[in-house]
Amino acid sequence: MAGCAQQVTMDVTGTVNVSDAQAVCNAVMGILTVRYPGYDFTIISTLYKDFAALYSGNYPGYIACETPYHDVQHVLDVSLAMARLLDGYDKSHSSEQQLGPELAVLGMAVALFHDSGYIRSSDDKTTSHGAEYTKTHVSRSAAFMAHYFPLVAMAQWVKIAEKLVHFTGYELPPESITLANPKHRVLGAMIGTADVVAQMADAAYLNKCRDRLYPEFELGGMLKQRMADGSEQVIYSSAEDLLAKTPGFIKTTITERLDGHFQGLYRYVEAHFGGTNKYMEALENNCKHLESLLAKNDPELLKQTLHRPE
Repeated sequence: MAGCAQQVTMDVTGTVNVSDAQAVCNAVMGILTVRYPGYDFTIISTLYKDFAALYSGNYPGYIACETPYHDVQHVLDVSLAMARLLDGYDKSHSSEQQLGPELAVLGMAVALFHDSGYIRSSDDKTTSHGAEYTKTHVSRSAAFMAHYFPLVAMAQWVKIAEKLVHFTGYELPPESITLANPKHRVLGAMIGTADVVAQMADAAYLNKCRDRLYPEFELGGMLKQRMADGSEQVIYSSAEDLLAKTPGFIKTTITERLDGHFQGLYRYVEAHFGGTNKYMEALENNCKHLESLLAKNDPELLKQTLHRPE
């Protein structure tokens, strides 16, 4: 299976190359330094540099990213969405309610390493592909950050980060994550929001579900579910079946996660963009485009390039 794609991929605005860590770092720094003038964001450059090294196989003790869906571009896209949400949220709140620059740095760090659990260590003898960690990758990401954060003077955030990262996955129900500080819960919900909207707004999202996510699910044991009586229930019988179920998944995710657990925080990106929500517009267009293809009931359509019309 092919590894992480390195082709040029633009963000939802068509202005930032989200396959280039330095380009995204520059964009994020531009957002944060304007939002929090006078704060030293040198750590952000360090985080992006180490992220790029980790995913390219140049970080000591780890091999390069192998997962074609949860790849460099996905994470960079999420991190850019996170910076935009942070900007919009703090732009919309009083100084007392704002998250502020320190929590912004923490949020960016968790966003950048939220999928690090897919990365295998160079001495991994138990698996042959990072996708085999699909079911446990969030906990593994927490473990990576517990190791990494002290190396970049962020040791004080380890315990919080270990909880925040679980807003991006399904290992723990969001309501079961205990956080004493309400701002930390907002930050976790924001990270979860960025993870959802960035990937679902991607112009290539539908192709990626079929051609990249399904193979990951296959390696990760996600195609079938063991029932209480010992029987197996098929969740996805094929890549086309996954596509057929994607509109329902998108709508459920909006209702239960974005509007539910994550408190509708996606709306704060509108303050960043000056009133529009490019992520939700693109997400909803992806869903409508796929529904229109499915309505034609032509299997051949689902084998073609599925990029939505721009």
